[in-house]
Amino acid sequence: MKKMIVLAGAALLLTSCGNRGKDYDATGTFEATETTVYAEQNGALLKFDVNEGDELSAHVEVGLIDTTQTWLKMQQLIVTREVYQNQKPDLQRQVAATRQQLAKAQQEQKRYKELVADGAAPSKMLDDATSQVQVLQRQLDAQISALSNSTRSLDKQVAATDVQVQQLQDQLRKCHIVTPAEGTVLEKYVERGEFVAIGKPLFKMADTRQMFIRAYVTSSQLKDIQLGQKVKVYADFGDGQKRDYEGTVAWISSRSEFTPKTILTDDERADLVYAVKVAFPNDGYVKIGMYGEVKF
Repeated sequence: MKKMIVLAGAALLLTSCGNRGKDYDATGTFEATETTVYAEQNGALLKFDVNEGDELSAHVEVGLIDTTQTWLKMQQLIVTREVYQNQKPDLQRQVAATRQQLAKAQQEQKRYKELVADGAAPSKMLDDATSQVQVLQRQLDAQISALSNSTRSLDKQVAATDVQVQQLQDQLRKCHIVTPAEGTVLEKYVERGEFVAIGKPLFKMADTRQMFIRAYVTSSQLKDIQLGQKVKVYADFGDGQKRDYEGTVAWISSRSEFTPKTILTDDERADLVYAVKVAFPNDGYVKIGMYGEVKF
């Protein structure tokens, strides 16, 4: 009996020594912000300078989808726009003759008015001159209205053509495959010369300069952790080789990873864990999926 008590005490001592020797509070794996680049147009992939492992800068063109048909459609629309533009009537020139006739008729009306006032001409001549002025004025108004309507219609057709040209320019822009951000190419899904369709994934990249470790903590640990808190991150390379980094708590899960039961014992409650993300600057040694530790 005494021997059993001694063995139990020794085991407890070893356990307590092991806990004191642990230099981390949580473990997890390293992650990075990953971005999948998709094709935004249909066509053959004429250029594609992407290889797995490449370090790419932000907003750099790495590929080109065939733009021939889109470019030809745009040239056709540009010519159509010029045709509409040339069809617009020259309002002043087309009504110039009627304006001249009206001006002459108004002069005749004024002259007959003076003659009638002096009794040198019958009033019927003034009535005829007045009627002529009214007819020419109506003709001028009708011409201006018709030409204005024609101009407005052509202006709308030009505007619609401009919109179509802008749509094609946007399609041409989307034929150029550009990196959305700086990062490392993780996976490549297509090769140059393949036909790609809108929505087809082309490659996946990740920002490996700013990485995260997703660790898990218990509810008892959670009360001592807050956003923005400075912590220590350790990358485990195996065989006792580690590198440490200065990290910052960037995200704390608002719920446990496991669905709680209706009734929990204290032991079961302690088993619930919460995800925590710690951001840190990577020096190139830490890789996605590696094992790591966090010390709060």
